[in-house]
Amino acid sequence: MRHLKKLAAMTAVALTFGLSGTAGAADSIVVSNWDGYMPGDMMEQFKAATGVDGEVSLHATNEEIMGKLTAGGGAGYDVVFVSSPYVEALRNLDLLAPIDAEKVPNLKNLYPEAQDLAYDPGNQYSVPYAWGTTGLCYRADLVSDEVDSWNDLLAPSDDLAGKITMLSTERWLMAAGLLAKGYSVNDTDPAHIEEVRDLLIDAKGNLLAYDDTTFYSKLVSGEAVLVHAWDGWCNYGIAENGDIKFVVPNEGSDLWVDTMVVMKSSENKDAAYAFINFVLDPANHAWVAENILYKVPNQAAMDQVGGALAESYPNMGMTPAQLMDMELMRDLGNAQKDYTRASTEIMAAQ
Repeated sequence: MRHLKKLAAMTAVALTFGLSGTAGAADSIVVSNWDGYMPGDMMEQFKAATGVDGEVSLHATNEEIMGKLTAGGGAGYDVVFVSSPYVEALRNLDLLAPIDAEKVPNLKNLYPEAQDLAYDPGNQYSVPYAWGTTGLCYRADLVSDEVDSWNDLLAPSDDLAGKITMLSTERWLMAAGLLAKGYSVNDTDPAHIEEVRDLLIDAKGNLLAYDDTTFYSKLVSGEAVLVHAWDGWCNYGIAENGDIKFVVPNEGSDLWVDTMVVMKSSENKDAAYAFINFVLDPANHAWVAENILYKVPNQAAMDQVGGALAESYPNMGMTPAQLMDMELMRDLGNAQKDYTRASTEIMAAQ
């Protein structure tokens, strides 16, 4: 769900926290995020608004940052961007600080639906940053039949075989098979997991590649004609070729939410809350939607963006109500190891 794009300057918005124009006594905060998932000058703009320095540390995957956080108890990080299932996991490990709503007044800008998500009702330990779904991204000019099912990906027609890519990140890899079988994206039944593993091993023979980062460029070049994609990343292809389309399969899909959390070990919590509040300012969060092309759960920001973006990128027009029709990804608990094992076996299969 991440992409490095050419980043422009973001408008600085002054924040007031009753602390002489600063967010607290902290000299600096450390924010860990995916590469390219916020403006390149975010920390400079944050310092201009609050007087607090900030450093960005990059992580490639949720699994990578989870390994670092669990190994070190969160030490060395103040604000971390993670996807929703990992909020639950970190909370269960008692590694998260509660969100002090009084110090994040811009929480009021969130859609009502974004304030009551089941993995963290009331945003007690996390604040949603971006949200969307997963589906099929395809070249409408190069496919002969309608594309509308996960089975178009997993059991393709002859003209599609060998021109398909799938996501390899284990939750989304497994979700494609689970949904095709009519199961939940959070299914923990070992028999279902094995069934889906076998389905995905069989499907592997029709793939051009597993690709989490450059699949849209394969569509643009025509090397691929159908790819398994996060909605926002499909937009990067649409930006280059108007024949590229995105569709949610008939069987449904997931609702993913990327969030900001504050580590319990942080010694700079006031500054961390100030950073989150800064992101939630409508002008700043609108920049994310306009430049990263992912929907943000900030009603004031999306109102500022307006409907023009959806004319070029239809999935940007998905409403919160439509997103709520998708199945929210949740923490799998002990079953996570079964997903990891199944994904490893899929990747290793010849």
